[in-house]
Amino acid sequence: MTIRASARFLIPVTAALALAGCVKFGAKPPQQLLTIASNSAPVAGRTINSKGLPTIAVLTPDVPRELDTMRIPVQIGENQVAYVKDAFWTDTPRNMFQRVLADTISADGSVFVVGAEQIGLHPARRLSGDLINFGIDSSTKQAVVTFDAVLAGSAPGEVSRRRFSASVPVNDIKATRVADPISQAANQVAGQVAAWIKGG
Repeated sequence: MTIRASARFLIPVTAALALAGCVKFGAKPPQQLLTIASNSAPVAGRTINSKGLPTIAVLTPDVPRELDTMRIPVQIGENQVAYVKDAFWTDTPRNMFQRVLADTISADGSVFVVGAEQIGLHPARRLSGDLINFGIDSSTKQAVVTFDAVLAGSAPGEVSRRRFSASVPVNDIKATRVADPISQAANQVAGQVAAWIKGG
């Protein structure tokens, strides 16, 4: 039986229960979930050994309240934020961006990214920061990703901070059109960050 056919079958039952006052229905589930993908990532099957390589831990960034959600924000003017209708991420922006950062930094094999599973390894540096923008600017019709990166070295007090940002045009602010430009902008920022920490 198809999902549509099942829904038709359930209508009389759910209607009767609702009239009886004993069933409460939530919001409809989204028709699709969106995600971003890394343009650069370690090659499958290639072993990377940490010996002799600089090491770094890529931490999950902090986010403002409007990004602490599975929805996609749209900046409307300076003081208003809305969300793209029917658009939902598979994961939170902070987690998706952290994965893109880690993949991009480790892609060429010149830096060993230490994950939480590498117990006992003490990375020489730590990358953290604030993911400021990860959505759409309605005034410019662009996807905007902005990351305030904080790079901490092994010496006490050795910290550098730098802001990275990228914008990619959006053809239409709809659920089917926003994920790809945000993904492109996120990858551009990740590439900038990777070049920075590698001294490029």
